[in-house]
Amino acid sequence: MIDIPELALVALVGVSGSGKSTFARRHFAPSQVLSSDTFRALVADDENDQSASADAFDALHHVAGIRLRRGRLTVVDATNLQPHARAGLVRVAREHDVLPVAIVLDVPEALAWERTEARADRTFGRPVLARMQRDLRRSYGQLAREGFRKVHVLRGVEEIDAAEIRYEKLFNDRRELTGPFDIVGDIHGCREELEALLLRLGYGLRRDDAGRPVDAVPPAGRTAVFVGDLVDRGPDSPGVLRLVMGMVAAGHAICVPGNHEQKLLRKLRGRDVRLTHGLAETMAQLEAEPAEFVAEVAAFVDGLVSHFVLDGGRLVVAHAGLKEEYQGRASGRVRSFALYGETTGETDEYGMPVRYPWARDYRGSAMVVYGHTPALEPEWVNNTVCVDTGCVFGGKLTALRYPERELVSVGAVKEWYAPVRPLVTPAPARPDAVLDLRDVAGRRHVEHPYGTLTVPAENAAAALEVMSRFAVDPRWLTWLPPTMAPCSTSTVDGFLEHPAQAFADYRAAGVERVVCEEKHMGSRAVVLVCRDPDGGPFGPGGGVVHTRTGRPFFGPPLDDELLDRVRAAVTAAGLWAELDTDWLLLDCELLPWSAKAGGLIREQYASVGAAGRAALPAVLATLDEAAGRGLPVGELRERMAARSAEVEAYSASYRAYVAPTDGLRGVTLAPFVVLASAGASHADRDHGWHLDLADRLCAADPGFFTPTRRRVVDLADASAEADATDWWLALTAGGGEGMVVKPYAGPAARSSRGSLLQPGIKCRGREYLRIIYGPGYTGPEQLTALRRRSLGRKRGLALREHALGLAALDALAAGAPLWRRHELVFAVLACESEPVDPRL
Repeated sequence: MIDIPELALVALVGVSGSGKSTFARRHFAPSQVLSSDTFRALVADDENDQSASADAFDALHHVAGIRLRRGRLTVVDATNLQPHARAGLVRVAREHDVLPVAIVLDVPEALAWERTEARADRTFGRPVLARMQRDLRRSYGQLAREGFRKVHVLRGVEEIDAAEIRYEKLFNDRRELTGPFDIVGDIHGCREELEALLLRLGYGLRRDDAGRPVDAVPPAGRTAVFVGDLVDRGPDSPGVLRLVMGMVAAGHAICVPGNHEQKLLRKLRGRDVRLTHGLAETMAQLEAEPAEFVAEVAAFVDGLVSHFVLDGGRLVVAHAGLKEEYQGRASGRVRSFALYGETTGETDEYGMPVRYPWARDYRGSAMVVYGHTPALEPEWVNNTVCVDTGCVFGGKLTALRYPERELVSVGAVKEWYAPVRPLVTPAPARPDAVLDLRDVAGRRHVEHPYGTLTVPAENAAAALEVMSRFAVDPRWLTWLPPTMAPCSTSTVDGFLEHPAQAFADYRAAGVERVVCEEKHMGSRAVVLVCRDPDGGPFGPGGGVVHTRTGRPFFGPPLDDELLDRVRAAVTAAGLWAELDTDWLLLDCELLPWSAKAGGLIREQYASVGAAGRAALPAVLATLDEAAGRGLPVGELRERMAARSAEVEAYSASYRAYVAPTDGLRGVTLAPFVVLASAGASHADRDHGWHLDLADRLCAADPGFFTPTRRRVVDLADASAEADATDWWLALTAGGGEGMVVKPYAGPAARSSRGSLLQPGIKCRGREYLRIIYGPGYTGPEQLTALRRRSLGRKRGLALREHALGLAALDALAAGAPLWRRHELVFAVLACESEPVDPRL
């Protein structure tokens, strides 16, 4: 059995004819294998052109580096008999912090020569093969010294044929541990404070016959995680070690090493180490312990892994933190960063090294929890948090409860050790409040919990134009609504869209229940309102009202007046207390359409209607005059009369959505989804819940809020579908735009196959569609042509934007840094540049 890490650079070593390529084909996927012959052919059109070897290996190393950077196992199929050839592979592995592995295939020279002679593309003589065999023998003792962490030697055909590959996880890969966790900061020998913290977290202490704590049983299946620096400076490093070692042995905790443990281990191994920074105190305390305990301490520290990747990759714990490119990797460089961080090479006024602020540049999806650098309060920067709050220096001992993101602390009993550098409170202006153009510019791949999206560079540029010139403050821009696709094209005579197809679409996806909501003909408005009108958690001000592209809705002072009305209604409805929040994010429609789109109506729609109404009566009069003179214009007049009636119907359609307004007088707001509140996304709530809360807002201020009429339909009940269809017909006959059909389960509903559903399918009325497709679209020929419209691109776009929106709400609820929330919202706007038929 050959054990190799799941992520490694594997070098096959063997003479020509030893079966390396056959072995690679048998045990590895074709995409995992990089063959020197293949790369010689790529650069020289001849895989046997040895003069091309240098260029071929340059290209091979480059591709290997790309694969390793992307976390892909890579196998190099070459003879790899010369030290300089292997050195290049070891260098590539180290550059990408993966382990180099050698698999040696050793077959008798006679067999290798027999196989080589059978290949027409091999023209070298046997002396060359004999030289290869000598190089192979010399390689045996060199591979480990050259840096290969694992060396597997297969001797003879039987061993090679019987070999099996078994993949092993790296020691730091504990993704299967999902928590919940209690992540404890630097303890530094403060046993009494550690006991108090564990008790506050709900752990039950177990003591030995001498009364010393040797274990702590966690509550409700939780696991403690220690970030290192258990020892030095404090009064009882052995006591801390005894407790932590007992918890780890019992499976109640895991632990990563700190730089102080590493220094202690070197001292215990007899290395020449200066007794500074509290090590002298620890060594004095250990002198009072039995030799067996000291040996156990050394073995324990020696077995600690540099960092852990937990909870499916969503959490990383390392003593000094860890950059994204180091997570889940194994090398001396990774271990050094995890233990010590990265310094700038400078020292501060206290003679201490200045540490590079890696967390300010962190953009990883995994939360990184670390210690090492003490501060008065835990420091949240981007998706990282430092939980070293200087207990040994008189501060406090802190634990982060994960995934709750709750910080729990106990104060120090006293200042056990005077700090060289005073502890300070982190500056109030966090770096994560600053956006970086690199986060959104150019072609980007945006990964989120609901999938991965590629944003083309040209779409990003268009979104940047809007965001940088017109959009509201990014701190307040938390969500953008997705585009909405129409139902499948109707087969009902005279209709392009009809409820029957909307119901059939969801039924085909396995949805059992839908809600049909009146589609308000207005302008989409996203309202983020804070309880405090003078300032909220997103920055100065009491909220924001923006359009579906992130622009301020009216601008001051009307937006502020609108927010005041919403705030008063939320207060009257009791939603602040009920949802335990100081802000609400609402998805709404603002009516009438003309309040925001007056210019669009005049320029794009009213001008067409006015032209038709001015011209066609004159045309009809002329035709009547011609008919009076006996000219055969009867058929033409019928067509023009029909056209005149269509123009009148067209004008009536857009006029239904025009009403006079003066400021907010005449303006109403129709909320239909409560998207989020402090610490919570409500996308998993059913639409009944959302609409009930919307109704309460309407009841609180009926003069300003417009209710959303609806019908709930069981898709197995034909009579319920018929009733909803009749309701839609009456709604649209009365001038309504139509309805939106949604899965009753809520915005985050999924299909029977587990995929995200369309958040809503619009089913627009026959007369409203005249505005979209033109006055005469209901003619048989035009309807036939329109029924060939393709909806796939629109539906795909709607789902991509919907997934990004859900991810943005999740990030908002989780308190994710601004850059992460903005990246998702920005991607929604970038999607709007996709070339999709705007009439759909």
